[in-house]
Amino acid sequence: MKIFGHEWIESETFYEVFTLEEIAQTPANSLLKLEPLEKSLKIAQHCQKNALRYALLISSIEEAMFANLLNATYVICKKELAKELMPIAQNYLFDTQVLADITKDEIEEMAKIGVDGVIV
Repeated sequence: MKIFGHEWIESETFYEVFTLEEIAQTPANSLLKLEPLEKSLKIAQHCQKNALRYALLISSIEEAMFANLLNATYVICKKELAKELMPIAQNYLFDTQVLADITKDEIEEMAKIGVDGVIV
């Protein structure tokens, strides 16, 4: 399990971007964080075309399916959706990993259901 944002370990930084121009301002090989697809489709398509690593905020299984097809590195969602999404992601052999946005005391719960990672 990957853990982002916990004080005990060092983790990769997400660079939140809202425009294509902002991507150029991030360090090389950055992990970009995008808004949901309805607001960031063009940026996600740019990332896919240019093999950039990015995480996409999602709120439905359908959005997760599109994120996987757009080669998102990660999808970020609430823990309830992560629980629902994990069996689907495993069934369809997603390359995109599922990150649950949780509190520190929920790490064990997410580990037990096999979520790819968490953001605390």
